[in-house]
Amino acid sequence: MRKKELRLVITFHTTTEAMAMEKACKQTKAPGRLIPVPREISAGCGLAWCAELDDREAVRKVMDNIGVREQDMHEVMV
Repeated sequence: MRKKELRLVITFHTTTEAMAMEKACKQTKAPGRLIPVPREISAGCGLAWCAELDDREAVRKVMDNIGVREQDMHEVMV
């Protein structure tokens, strides 16, 4: 089992936005991965992007480039 650590968890309004984020991050080799939304968080689509806290600006840049807006950004033990 993976050890829980404090991570940046970005939620999205729709599954389409979450999937676009995953595609863009894979293409640009941006850090993070798509995960189910943790229980502590409520989100519209059920998917979230998880990355290291230090990667906030890199992830934000990808989102700005593809025009995806987050529902919220959280710092959560994942």
